[in-house]
Amino acid sequence: MTRMHAANTTEGRSERLCLPSLDLLKSFVAVGRRLSITLAAEDLYLTQSAVSRQIQALEDAVGCKLLVRGHRALRFTVEGETLFREAERALERLQDAVASLRPINRPVTVNASIGVTALWLLPRLARLQQAHPDIEVRVTAMNRIVDLDRETVDLGIRYCRAEHAPAGALRLFGEHIAVVAHPSLGLSRISTPNDLEDRILLEYDDPLRPWLQWGPWLERHGWQNLRPRGILRFNQYDQAILAALGGQGIALGRLPLLEQQVREGLLLVVPAGAGTITTDYAYWLMHGDARPRSAVVTVADWIRSESACKADLSASAAESGAGPR
Repeated sequence: MTRMHAANTTEGRSERLCLPSLDLLKSFVAVGRRLSITLAAEDLYLTQSAVSRQIQALEDAVGCKLLVRGHRALRFTVEGETLFREAERALERLQDAVASLRPINRPVTVNASIGVTALWLLPRLARLQQAHPDIEVRVTAMNRIVDLDRETVDLGIRYCRAEHAPAGALRLFGEHIAVVAHPSLGLSRISTPNDLEDRILLEYDDPLRPWLQWGPWLERHGWQNLRPRGILRFNQYDQAILAALGGQGIALGRLPLLEQQVREGLLLVVPAGAGTITTDYAYWLMHGDARPRSAVVTVADWIRSESACKADLSASAAESGAGPR
């Protein structure tokens, strides 16, 4: 009885595996996507007659008509539409499974806002390349929120409050804001409004970030009636900092993003009455894939190590009232 059961099971498996050729199904799906034998033949790098023969062979194999040639285009039969939906899904799953078995050498894609990319990430990339010359990195900078999974992004750096950080996000560093200026301006301290009257203020013109604008900063110090020599406004934060690096005025600096510029003496943290402003925003590292490949893990570890050993330096410089000379 046991032998008979085994024989029946094998027989059932043979019936389930009695499928048309994969080539026939691939051609059918290609034709179904285009509803054109001519265009499908171009996609498959075959002749039109070869594709037509494969469609005929598939119809013979399944025992019914799958496509009907109309006046100007093809259309599915009821049976053909059913087979197309299932075959297309099955081929896509099979393609994904085969791709998952191959070594993946595509670049590690890192996404961040324009400001974070320009001021924090790019100045550090040389160290990543020195440490891991075999890893290719692709950087995408944009200020909109990117769906990491849908847009095939491996790592993202996000700026938000803790309650808005996605599940699994790792906190890199917080946000500390202080006045920064190029050494050539000779601004060593801001003690009174007079220290700012003949200065040009550089401002990030974003009403959603009032803590990066001079109006609230001056009001915090009780200097709201101050009339500086001028105000230059920018719609991108990195532009305001580039202007500060060029000695065109003084800016409100996000210190963790400017650690390297401060360390190299390109910018000075200028002590001011209220000292450093700390917001409830932070920068978070997110993974696009719950099971990242080894190269992505390596880059993520590198980002974490950079943030861990650098993030507190600028804040401590502001607290002490001076940046490195």
